[in-house]
Amino acid sequence: MLHMDMDAFFASVEQLTRPTVRGRPVLVGGLGPRGTVAGASYEAREYGARSAMPMAEARRRCPIAVVLPPRFRVYSAVSHRVLDIVRDVADVLQQVSVDEAFLEPTELAGAPVERVEEFCAELRERVQREIGVPASIGAGSGKQLAKIASGLAKPDGMLVVPPEEQLELLWGLPVRKMWGVGPVSESKLHRIGIYTIGELAAMHSQDVTSLLGQAIGGELHRLAHGIDDHPVAERAEAKQVSAETTFDTDIADHETLLNQVLNVAESAHRRLLASGRAARTVTLKVRDSDFTTISRAETFSSATSDLSALSAATRRLLPVAVPPGTPVRLVGVSFSGLAHSEQESLFEHPSDPSDGSAPAPAPEGSEPPDSDPAPPRQWRAGDDVRHPEHGHGWVQGAGHGRVTIRFETAETGRGIVRTFDVEDPLLSAADPVESLGWSDQPCGGRGSLRR
Repeated sequence: MLHMDMDAFFASVEQLTRPTVRGRPVLVGGLGPRGTVAGASYEAREYGARSAMPMAEARRRCPIAVVLPPRFRVYSAVSHRVLDIVRDVADVLQQVSVDEAFLEPTELAGAPVERVEEFCAELRERVQREIGVPASIGAGSGKQLAKIASGLAKPDGMLVVPPEEQLELLWGLPVRKMWGVGPVSESKLHRIGIYTIGELAAMHSQDVTSLLGQAIGGELHRLAHGIDDHPVAERAEAKQVSAETTFDTDIADHETLLNQVLNVAESAHRRLLASGRAARTVTLKVRDSDFTTISRAETFSSATSDLSALSAATRRLLPVAVPPGTPVRLVGVSFSGLAHSEQESLFEHPSDPSDGSAPAPAPEGSEPPDSDPAPPRQWRAGDDVRHPEHGHGWVQGAGHGRVTIRFETAETGRGIVRTFDVEDPLLSAADPVESLGWSDQPCGGRGSLRR
């Protein structure tokens, strides 16, 4: 089985479509008070910045980083092209998220290590040549081993683990590398002196199930021994993303509970970003000390992936779901009503309607209505812009009534810079996907790994 993971995907796509920032530290995410990093390039990671970190902290660690807002429609478009290539060479495919997938090519069944390495190298080269983003690939006897191998191969590499070497590799790794081992399970294992997968494998299976539960404990013990029968299979797209946590002791203090709820919302938000989607509905689930479960939801008028908006809704739902002072043992946050992109209104400017329509004229002889002058057009760094002469570009900065734009796409190389008045009528908001500069040619038509 193979696992392909596109490295630092959001940041890599930004570097692809905006050649000026190639090779430079890039942070993708929100700039608000609770903004988090959705993606960090490897150049930014060298400074200690990373995904899921508060943006303020990431900018302190990497002050020279280029900070860009996420463009999920572009990431989704690139993901579809990459998966088209993978489907062209693999009989069985399971997409895990917008930037990773498992595959099980029939031709590699029983193949020697050298052939698997050749296949992986050719697939990585094709993705880089036809799409322009790096991908790491891991291969092993099961899904967990393949995923671990792709992680060890990063950045931009590959690792094929022969069957006779898999236990040696597995047993030296931290237990947190395993599927199903989160902070709570890791803490329980550490308390009894279990730090590596090998130490977990050496435990008696009954001891593991007594500590972690019958289902999870038994599964982890099998995986620690390299026994992995999880199939690679296409699955229906999830209708929601969620996260929840059970407290060791009930929490009754409102502020403490609120902080825990917001932490869970951030965990769910990271999964939302990984799926490349936005959500319309926020649902808060609370289970009190009497095991009574209450759920409350709030729905927006349009889908969003903005953490501050989603967290604010979660904050509003807490006092509705549970009266202050009630002991709580479990909280969960889920996002549903998922869309593959945020609504178009989030990419447009109020003074620049996308259909180019003008307000209807007032009836002849009528007095013009009293109204304030239209507010000046607002451009933010990273916005996609179109100009009839210079083509597609993106905003590098704006202020004092001026906007500076770099005109370039993935196909143009480093582009020219021009500064305009923010109200320049020749500037209009552009479709972010146009920054890819793609034609309508199917990506599978420029070569194949099939033999």
